[in-house]
Amino acid sequence: MEKHSERLNRMSFSQTFVMSNKVREMKANGLDVISLTLGEPDFDVPKNIKEAAFEAINNNFSHYSPVPGFLDLRQAICDKLKRDNNLDYIPSQICVSNGAKQAILNVLASVLNDGDEVILPAPYWVSYDEMVKMMGGTSVFVETSIETEFKITAEQLEKAITPKTKVLLYSSPCNPSGSVYMYEELEKIANVIARYPQITIISDEIYEFINYDGKHTSIAEFPQVYEQTAVINGMSKAFAMTGWRIGYSACPTWLAKGCEKIQGQMTSGANTMAQKASVTALKTDPSAYRYMIDEFKKRREIVYHLMKEIPGFKVNYPEAAFYFFPDISFYIGKTLNGTEIKDADDFAMFLLENAYVGTVGGVSFGNANCIRFSYAASEKELKDAMNRIKVCLEEAIIE
Repeated sequence: MEKHSERLNRMSFSQTFVMSNKVREMKANGLDVISLTLGEPDFDVPKNIKEAAFEAINNNFSHYSPVPGFLDLRQAICDKLKRDNNLDYIPSQICVSNGAKQAILNVLASVLNDGDEVILPAPYWVSYDEMVKMMGGTSVFVETSIETEFKITAEQLEKAITPKTKVLLYSSPCNPSGSVYMYEELEKIANVIARYPQITIISDEIYEFINYDGKHTSIAEFPQVYEQTAVINGMSKAFAMTGWRIGYSACPTWLAKGCEKIQGQMTSGANTMAQKASVTALKTDPSAYRYMIDEFKKRREIVYHLMKEIPGFKVNYPEAAFYFFPDISFYIGKTLNGTEIKDADDFAMFLLENAYVGTVGGVSFGNANCIRFSYAASEKELKDAMNRIKVCLEEAIIE
């Protein structure tokens, strides 16, 4: 007798964690593996943020918080959104969650009915499609390629809309591609969505500050879609607070109340000490944490030039985040040292088992021709990893 629910059976394990677990197993067996799998800054949490957490502990912030978060944190989020994005929100429009994942799930749970469609520009973050399945929705994928910098156009978006469309879910800066939607591109997308008031935009902006070449634009800045947009952000990437599990949504009032209702029945408020530390992080001038972004930028240059020398790789120049998403379709349909490469996941496994470099295949990101490299690693590891892959593929028997 099948004991698992249909919901569970529809879902897949995160390929990111599948590959990172495989790396850990190999390392435990004594193999020298370089892991470029996880999207996690390799910096420690800044000192002032840690001190704020200690202060919160000493001041006994150890009891339940309000479901949507402490008022001072919600106000700090509103101030940040005004300072950095010129967005006007009040604390009742903010819901602080246990990471940005929960913030997205709160919104999906608040707007989706069974069978509703969610438009996902591909590539997309691995959890998006699984989240849609969890909430009873159906994903509609809009394809892109490295030639278009992995971005959809307003025309593509309009063609994908049907009477069942309820959500557009995307990230900018994008995980896995590092692409950024510019102001003019988002304005055209906003103009399309404004003609469909039943559609909610979920704009995942968690990589906002890790943006090297241009100003970040939030689609909520366009007044025609402000009442249709949920802005998702959090503390993990810009502040290296991945394990502190603080994310948030900024929504129109009607949707913010829905998120609070959902979260109140799931987890209630987020970690209290982490919330208090987040107030300090958000109130500090972003320039204080610029050293991390500067280091990522330097690593991007190193990896870009080395990756271009790898045979069979087609590489673009990502504008943000800390990922490369090269097209490796040259190898699809071939055999390498006797291993059949049917898609990017096979290729990622080949690199792990032959070059001892952990990456993540692009199938679960919505692109079977690309693989994701995280460059949140030391310069030495990155140089060694690129060299290992280059040598491995140059010496491979390709049939």
